Amino acid sequence: MTAVAQFLGLHPPFDALAPGELDRLAARATIGEFAAGGEIFDGFRDTVEELGVVITGEVGLWSLPDHLDGEPDEILGPGGVFGYFSLLTNAARGPRAVAMTASTVCRIPSDSVHAVFSSMAGARFLAGQLRLPRRVEPVRPRGGVVDELIRTAPVVGTPTMSVSEAARLMTGRRRDYIVIPAGDGTVGVLTDSDIRSRVVAAGESGDIPVSRVVTPRARTVVTGTPAADALLQILEHGLGCLPVVEPGGRLVGVVGPGDFISAPGGASVSLRHQIGRARSVETLAEQAQRMPFVVADLIRRGQPSHEVTAMLSLVHDAVVRRALELVLDRHGEVDPDKLTWLSLGSNARREAVLSSDVDSAVAFDESVSDPEQIAVYRAAFAEVDDVLRACGLTIDVNGAVASSPLFARTHAQWRAAAAAWLAAPLENKGMIMTSLMLDGRPIWGDRGLSGVAEVFGDLRSHPGTLRLLLAESLSHKARIRSMRDVLARRGGTFDIKTHALTPLVNIARWASLSVESLELDTRSRLRVAGGSPMLTEDNATVLIEVFDVLQKIRMTYQVAQLDRREPAGDVLTMRRLSPLDRSLVAQAVREVSGIQRRMINLSHYTPIGEQD
Repeated sequence: MTAVAQFLGLHPPFDALAPGELDRLAARATIGEFAAGGEIFDGFRDTVEELGVVITGEVGLWSLPDHLDGEPDEILGPGGVFGYFSLLTNAARGPRAVAMTASTVCRIPSDSVHAVFSSMAGARFLAGQLRLPRRVEPVRPRGGVVDELIRTAPVVGTPTMSVSEAARLMTGRRRDYIVIPAGDGTVGVLTDSDIRSRVVAAGESGDIPVSRVVTPRARTVVTGTPAADALLQILEHGLGCLPVVEPGGRLVGVVGPGDFISAPGGASVSLRHQIGRARSVETLAEQAQRMPFVVADLIRRGQPSHEVTAMLSLVHDAVVRRALELVLDRHGEVDPDKLTWLSLGSNARREAVLSSDVDSAVAFDESVSDPEQIAVYRAAFAEVDDVLRACGLTIDVNGAVASSPLFARTHAQWRAAAAAWLAAPLENKGMIMTSLMLDGRPIWGDRGLSGVAEVFGDLRSHPGTLRLLLAESLSHKARIRSMRDVLARRGGTFDIKTHALTPLVNIARWASLSVESLELDTRSRLRVAGGSPMLTEDNATVLIEVFDVLQKIRMTYQVAQLDRREPAGDVLTMRRLSPLDRSLVAQAVREVSGIQRRMINLSHYTPIGEQD
């Protein structure tokens, strides 16, 4: 019993008890030995009368009565505490506890437990175990809204004024832009750089009306938009200024990149600028290696995970583009204007994290069709891969890169391949390639709809293929761990990407296809698909919340790895997570698994492709 008291004193909530209290608790406890597969108790069948504490081995917990035939929702190692909810409420509310390996369990009777949990330490322990509610009220965006960044009244002109008049007004107001209302609720924008490129460089007279050179129907952002979302628009589209309008269309002001320097995410503005100006591979690598520290700063500030991943993806894009420029400048035998570079995978979806690989593909102009000519381009792309490695990025180990023959084709070849995948998805890696290319986003060359996307736009006319894609999406089950992990006794780790996020991302990809959406990021895909027969509005909302929770835990864990000088990865050591995060992971997996089961059941009788 002395050893039991010492053991309890090392683990919460018992670690706050005085030695005498620990001795009294240990004296009341009993020790049970359980073989692998042995049931410790079933809290759904019987009222729990003893608190369980794992001393050795691993104990699996099932927290929902309709999930008892699946894998456990949570696995506890030494020091893990279970059964307190049912014990304290005196109700058969679970969990079911089973020894996953040969285990030793300390069981403490209920009349001793109540004193433990009535202490401050016990209250803190219970508070840490509480799960976040499924629905949360809207909160004010961290970092404020874009309205707060407006410094002065906007510089406004008219369509009939001359370029010279516009330039004088811009100079007098000390601004590098002028906004031109179009009268139909939209606005045009003319900047200093527009005047240099469209008037001075083109040899035009300053007396021409601004309507001839203004950028019509310029991008705008509505008041109340989170500052981070406005910054993403500026960075993604390379905007010098972004007009801010009220919901009714009235112009309120203008913001530019410099207005965001002090806002969360503002560091990425400076970093992207430095990356774009890098004149050598060495300088580029030096700047790019700052990316993890920018991410760490945003995470510590509490920035939403989807904003952090979007910022990181934009910086990744800048690194890839600059690497292409530096490498292709050394190869006079290739023409940069004859290729479109596609980002694939998580970066294409704007969901890059510190462990993300760089996946890529290239579509060539039809004039680049000779195999030997394409081989020259691919050799240059292999150099780009080396530059990206020097920048601290990981190149996809499975070969989904533009330097590979499979991912370097002409536009016509990509269209033909996509059509073949639709017709025979089980041949030539059809489903794998379809999933990869559906996430493709051009970041160099033609930014329009890729040839592959055009072919897949008609996917619903191939219900057989759509059904196979659904089956493939649901084949990656959400689970706390696999049977291989159980046999290998790896209960203390959890692959958050493989067993939680990938199943969720697959659901979102398929669901958006089923409603003919071209959205790329997981959250948007779920939003547009919510309300369809296969994915209810409630399911979509839950999955968005689950995705955000999982990404937050994933990125916070990777920042901690960065602090420990460990490589960022997706395999979490569960004891390094807080009790709350462990609970959230288990709850998230249950939510995804439940929605997968619903979709599997519906797919047996819902006509895929005819859901309207």
